[in-house]
Amino acid sequence: MGSDQLGLQYAALCCATLMIGWLLHWVYRWVNPPCSVGMLPPGSMGFPVVGETFQLFKASPSIDIPSYYRDRLKRYGPVFKTNLVGQPLVVSLDPEFNRFIFQQEGKLFRSWYPETANNIFGKKSITTYSGTVHKFMRSFSSKLFGAESLKEVLIGELEDAMRQGFASWAARPSIEVKDSVADMIFDLVAKKMVSIEPVESRELRKNFEDFFQGMLCFPIYFPGTSFYKCMKGRKNVHKKLTGLLQDRLRTPGKKHGDLLDLLVEELGSEKPVIDEAFAIDALAALLFTSFATISATLTIGLKLLTDNLKVVETLKEEHEEILKQRGDKNSGFTWDEYKSLAFTTQVMNEINRMSNIAPGIFRKTLKDVQVNGYTIPAGWLVMISPMAVHLNPTLFEDPLKFNPWRWMTHDETKRSTQQRNFMPFGGGIRLCLGAEFGKLFISLFLHVLVTKYRWKEIKGGQVLRVAEMIIPQGYHIQLVPTTE
Repeated sequence: MGSDQLGLQYAALCCATLMIGWLLHWVYRWVNPPCSVGMLPPGSMGFPVVGETFQLFKASPSIDIPSYYRDRLKRYGPVFKTNLVGQPLVVSLDPEFNRFIFQQEGKLFRSWYPETANNIFGKKSITTYSGTVHKFMRSFSSKLFGAESLKEVLIGELEDAMRQGFASWAARPSIEVKDSVADMIFDLVAKKMVSIEPVESRELRKNFEDFFQGMLCFPIYFPGTSFYKCMKGRKNVHKKLTGLLQDRLRTPGKKHGDLLDLLVEELGSEKPVIDEAFAIDALAALLFTSFATISATLTIGLKLLTDNLKVVETLKEEHEEILKQRGDKNSGFTWDEYKSLAFTTQVMNEINRMSNIAPGIFRKTLKDVQVNGYTIPAGWLVMISPMAVHLNPTLFEDPLKFNPWRWMTHDETKRSTQQRNFMPFGGGIRLCLGAEFGKLFISLFLHVLVTKYRWKEIKGGQVLRVAEMIIPQGYHIQLVPTTE
């Protein structure tokens, strides 16, 4: 064997050794992420690249806490580290730490989402902005979703749209609840936001259908994958919204009386706080969130009510009493009536507690954070799990039982514990922009339902728990007007 050949073999052996060494070092660093001060919370980072993504997103046919959370809670405690889609993450099932995170918004934490969600909703999504832009977006959104708009304008329009929708449903043999409610909400919100009619809005909504699936999968952009379908839908949504925005920018003086007018006005100002890319991302995010969570929540709510006739009867009594108290029998549902609904509020709380539609609440650490003797390094993601808190038997007695009366307990300690740990709309300065809209919509929906209709389950469908979210599918009911 010649010296040249020996030299080549030696070089190849050295390269292979270096490569193996580098891989071993990389795997070691993956399993043991650096922490400059103190110790990381206990937990596992999972497999290289994918982390524990597949374990977290494993679907379960139960509304109970998934085994992923239960197993880690038992093994590591209520705060543990993991890795989601390649990003180091700390999961908090600890109510006290959750409240601390909300209180420290802008100091130790800032709003953030995993890269997958940012790819879907855009790098310029409202969740990634703070300060002036955040204030602008809250002011902008309040023109539709704020209490004043709901009280003065939207409550009447909501009731009209809802009564028309119910009448349409009653004329059919059956309806699929989630899609039907989504159409009802989206038709109204799309008209108020960008002035498009139902034919266009429903075509637009079809493109949002794969968004949830895109958020609950590994981001592989290849034809046939859920993420690919999701990003294709995103492209279609952006194309439609960009076309609408460009048309408005060409004729800025022409007003349509919708929220898009306000974005055009801001973009045309001397020193706009947003740009066109942000405007499109914000519109897409608001349109999606306006219907996605409420439609799923109401579907779960109807399933729960169907199995609890005593709750339905008590609801009916409360809403029929409202009708009796009206001086004008032809008057519509009022803001004062909405605010007077004590038992309905308890029912909404219980539906929201058990449904947990949101995909977790994410924050990013701005500096090293100490928790329970451990350190979460600056730049790490933290995920708050409302679901694990809402279904915790030490905080909510018999948590899988649908019991609206739990919210009227006279036990001061129990009431305080429930209220402090109830977070269906987040908390702190990042409280969900559409929280009041969602509560009003559900209240009005229940008002029309129990005073004018009865329903029968035609097809039970299925309910899947995927990580934080409950996804109801294929639930059909038949709606029948009651005799006057």
